[in-house]
Amino acid sequence: MDNALLTQADKLLPIFVPAGEDRFGEFKILGISSVAIKLSSRESKDIFAVEITLLQKGGPARHLHHDQDEWFYILEGEFILEIGNERFRAKPGDSLFGPRKVPHAWAFVAGTRGRFLGTVMPAGNLEAFFVEADKKKALPGRNQSQWQPFGMEWVGPPLKIG
Repeated sequence: MDNALLTQADKLLPIFVPAGEDRFGEFKILGISSVAIKLSSRESKDIFAVEITLLQKGGPARHLHHDQDEWFYILEGEFILEIGNERFRAKPGDSLFGPRKVPHAWAFVAGTRGRFLGTVMPAGNLEAFFVEADKKKALPGRNQSQWQPFGMEWVGPPLKIG
């Protein structure tokens, strides 16, 4: 194929997202979390990456991803992560892998601000989930119709963090 005929979408181009910015300049608000897309499912079907920032303690409901593995890398603050029956306390520099189909939940528990890089592989529909949740400025509750269209399932309440 003649490279001159390739469109911008067909070319493999580097993607630079400045610190503290969203890929498209459109932060998503989900309850107490701000979500900045770093690598969109529009650019890669293999991986989707976000930076999650919290100024309040807490986190999402326990849930699972049917078709995606998830990786967390803590940037700031302390988090409790439960993946399956295992519980971890994570600090900046720590990372944790959660395999698909395994229920998990996380919560920001210490510090003035919590921040982590989260990725899912393959990209799947998590970006669309964030877009829908942003419309309500809240995370979905128990209603499975708010999770299942995005390849996820609600399996329990958020972590209790005392």
